[in-house]
Amino acid sequence: MFDLEKFKQQYKPDLSEVVVEGKKFRFYVPSDLEPLLDEGTSTSNFPLWARIWEPSIVLAQHLATLPPEHSGNCLEIGAGLGVAGIIAARFGHSVTITEYDDIAMQFAKANAILNECPETAVKRLDWHDPQLDTKYRTIFGSEIVYRKEDYGALLKLFHAYLEPGGLIVLAEGLRRTSMEFLGLLSEQYQVKARKKVLRRPGEEIPMLLCEVRPK
Repeated sequence: MFDLEKFKQQYKPDLSEVVVEGKKFRFYVPSDLEPLLDEGTSTSNFPLWARIWEPSIVLAQHLATLPPEHSGNCLEIGAGLGVAGIIAARFGHSVTITEYDDIAMQFAKANAILNECPETAVKRLDWHDPQLDTKYRTIFGSEIVYRKEDYGALLKLFHAYLEPGGLIVLAEGLRRTSMEFLGLLSEQYQVKARKKVLRRPGEEIPMLLCEVRPK
């Protein structure tokens, strides 16, 4: 049983609000990154999960509009704080949230409780050594493609755990790595990419929302 009070005492998190389809959600976010870092922290293992990235909001908005009866069982990869998976669960989808970082998993579990979906599963997943016991009708993730070293592992994961005729949904910033990975995906899958712009006062953040299906 996850101890929410112990979690709050240990991490003293801040709260951040996200609004999707007129509904308000709150998420625990780290109040201080210093405890999450150690002497070995570098750009390759910096805790990118520790903030709510804009593509996760765009992904959540998209999932909120999909009929749950069509999405089947869903797998969120690279979930971070669990924003997209938790919001999808609140809109009726059956979601398994996965992360590699142990502290991120603690935040995702706390956020599932905070948003009244404590039954949503949160599991550890190493893309390079996946240990999943089922296939999924829908696999989704946001801002998952930062390292070239992950390209092959992600392609193998999709091949191994996406149901025949299933759907992959990705939301990515406009980076070289994301564009390269989408190019690799297009060799094996049908990729439908749409440009999305998240608008805030004085700021426009462009990104891609991609629906990927087997050829």
